[in-house]
Amino acid sequence: MLLKHLSLLGLTGYAAAQTSNATLNSTLSSTPELSNLTSFLNLNPALIQALSSAQNITILAPSDEAFAQLLNSSAGEALTTDAGLVSALLTYHILNGSYTAAQITNSSVFVPTLLNNETYSNVTGGQVVEAVKIGNDTVFYSGLLQNSTVTTADVNFTGGVIHIVDRVLTLPVSVLDTASAANLTSFRGAINATGLIDTVNDTPDLTIFAPTNEAIRSVYGALEGLAEQDLTNILAYHVVNASSPGYSSTLENGTTLQTAFGTNLTITIENGTVFVNAAKVITPNVLVANGVVHIIDNVLNPSNNETADPTATSGAPAYTATTTGSEDPFTSGQPEATTTINPISEGPGPASTTVSSSSTAAAMPMRTGAVGYGALLGAGAAVLVGY
Repeated sequence: MLLKHLSLLGLTGYAAAQTSNATLNSTLSSTPELSNLTSFLNLNPALIQALSSAQNITILAPSDEAFAQLLNSSAGEALTTDAGLVSALLTYHILNGSYTAAQITNSSVFVPTLLNNETYSNVTGGQVVEAVKIGNDTVFYSGLLQNSTVTTADVNFTGGVIHIVDRVLTLPVSVLDTASAANLTSFRGAINATGLIDTVNDTPDLTIFAPTNEAIRSVYGALEGLAEQDLTNILAYHVVNASSPGYSSTLENGTTLQTAFGTNLTITIENGTVFVNAAKVITPNVLVANGVVHIIDNVLNPSNNETADPTATSGAPAYTATTTGSEDPFTSGQPEATTTINPISEGPGPASTTVSSSSTAAAMPMRTGAVGYGALLGAGAAVLVGY
C-alpha cells in the first residue's frame, strides 16, 4: 500500500512542550475543574502510577462539565459498572508525545493514543485521534466524528502537557455500528448478505470506502440478483488492508491502493477534494475500532477503474445502463441506529470534503514510546458510543 506516511518522528521543527516542576498529581489536584477526571483516574491506581512517572505525553482532560454531560447520558451509565471500559476511555485521552496547542495546525494529523486494548481497538500502534486547528480553536475528533475543543491549553507538568477539553472523547466503534450511525444501512446490509461481518469488524488497520445509501440505490440494477460471491467481490474492492489505516493525511495524488479483492484503487486529489477512482469522498476520516472509513458518493466497480475528471465537482458512476431502485437495497432487517455521527461540516475541517496537505504540519512533535500501558487495561465488553 503506497501511502505517504506522516511520520511524527521525521517531521522538522520539533519543539517539545515546556514542562514545569509540578507532578501530574499536584497539577490535577490544583485544577478544580478536573476533579471528575481525578476521581476516574483514582479508580485505576496502576494507571495513575504509570502516568505519574511517564514522560512526553499529552493528556486530553475533560472538564467536570464534560464528565457531567457524559454521566447524565445513557452512554455514561456503562462507566459505573465496567472498569475495563473506564480504563480504555482514559487511555484514549492520552496521546503518545507532547503536543502544545501551537504545534497543531489547520492540516489534520492523526495522533496515536495509548489505547491498545484489542477489546476496544485494533489499530497498530494505538487508536488515534484527529488533531486540527479550526479557526482559533484546537479540536480533537474521535469516534463517530465527535469533536472535543480545547478550552484551556498547555497546562504543563513534569511528564508533558495537559489540554482541558469540553467533551469526553468517543471511543471508535465497529465498522458495522459506525455504518448504522452514518446511515450507511445499505452498505451494512450488503456486508451482512455476504458474510463479511467478521472480516470488516475484526481485521486490523482497515481503510474502507463506504458508499452512501443513495449511491447503492442508484446502481440497484447492477447489484440486483448477483450471486453472493459476485457481491462479495464488489464489496472487497471497497476495502484496503495494509500495515496502517489510510487517513486523509497519508493519501497523495496518484496513490494506488491494493484492495482486498486484489486489484488497485487510484487516489486523485484536486484542490483538496479526494476521489477514489471516480468516486468522491464526501465524508473523510470516520474513525472506527480497526481503522478508518471514508464515505463516498458512488459504488466502486472492480471492472471499471477509471479515475476522476480533474474538473469534476462530484463523483462519476462506475456502472452504466443500470436502473435505480425504488428503495434502499439490502436494508431489510438492519437494526435501528442508536446514535449518529456528527453532521457534515460545510467549511474546512475533518467532517468536510476538503482535505489540507499534510506538508504544513511540520511543527508536530515526534511520537515516543514513553511507557508500556497495554497491560494496564482491563477487559470489558461494553463500548462507549456517542452521547
